Amino acid sequence: MQHVTLNNGVEMPILGFGVYQIPPEETEQAVTDALAAGYRLLDTAAAYANEEAVGRAIKNSGIPREELFVTTKLWIQDAPAEENTKRACEASLAKLGLDYLDLYLMHQPYGDVYGQWRAMEHLYREGRAKAIGVSNFYPDRLVDLIINNEVTPAVNQVETHPFFQRTDYQALMREHGVQIQSWGGFAEGRNNLFTDPLLSEIGEKHGKSVAQVVLRWLIQRGVVTIPKSVRAERMAQNFDVFDFELTDDQMASIATLDTGASLFFDHRDPEMVRWLSERRLND
Repeated sequence: MQHVTLNNGVEMPILGFGVYQIPPEETEQAVTDALAAGYRLLDTAAAYANEEAVGRAIKNSGIPREELFVTTKLWIQDAPAEENTKRACEASLAKLGLDYLDLYLMHQPYGDVYGQWRAMEHLYREGRAKAIGVSNFYPDRLVDLIINNEVTPAVNQVETHPFFQRTDYQALMREHGVQIQSWGGFAEGRNNLFTDPLLSEIGEKHGKSVAQVVLRWLIQRGVVTIPKSVRAERMAQNFDVFDFELTDDQMASIATLDTGASLFFDHRDPEMVRWLSERRLND
């Protein structure tokens, strides 16, 4: 397994397993299968409502805690944001059955972002989170957060796939010491990704699937990625991407697929901001 080194020296696997949209009743088995396949980075969130199932799989795996890299995410907190952020972190830790998180991300760039971040800085200094970061922050919000706070986010998890490649933004993150992480690496199959002629042709040349080509493309760009599946055979296939390498020409050809726009939703869209900001969890 390859690792990336975060801006505080923490080592993070470049390939992990995500549980977004996996129902709670299926999550424990999915995570169990993923751990058996070799994954050690697990990515969940309070908003996914499956932290407890992830925690059960971790507990039953018998894998030493120090061998795992566990990420969860903070949902938008009502005032007082600092107090509620600490409470939300403790709730996530309890559900996961863990004493600390390897990475704690602010899930959305809304609400009292600064109050939430100050609390996350406190959790980081206490050791409740080995690293802290953000998710879905666009460049202006990320740079503003960095300038006006003491701890620079270690990670920014954003939509990144062949049709929305974020190369310029990745360069900006690298300039500020922020590691880019992909969500939606397969674009959820949109734009017929799994049958794309270019990606299929590259896959045939390497004896690999389109999914494996996409994961290899992300890895060679230095993008941490967290593919999701509930099928054990697909998990194993997604993990089998370290025995081949895309050529410079292949990397350049995949670059031509970039549309420069989200296939899902724009976090700067006022209606999306309203919808996300009005959603509250039950913790």
